Amino acid sequence: MKPIELEVVTSPGCVHCHEFEEFWKTIEKDWTNVHHQVKDVTTQEGQELVSKHMIFSSPGIIINGELFAMGGVDKNKFIEKLKQLSN
Repeated sequence: MKPIELEVVTSPGCVHCHEFEEFWKTIEKDWTNVHHQVKDVTTQEGQELVSKHMIFSSPGIIINGELFAMGGVDKNKFIEKLKQLSN
């Protein structure tokens, strides 16, 4: 399986961010090739990602350096994307 970089740009108190992180916890054991990092929007690194990818709502889901989704995630599409990139 090819390695995948997953960056999740979150903001404090964000319900959708929490939902995504809870979802990730349920599937992460199946995706040992995914390097998962959470970046808080209040940090310098988080702000740089917001500017670079024009993220307007949280969470911003960045896969291998490309913005995949923001504000909410279609779980099926997310898993399909991981499958595509893993092969």
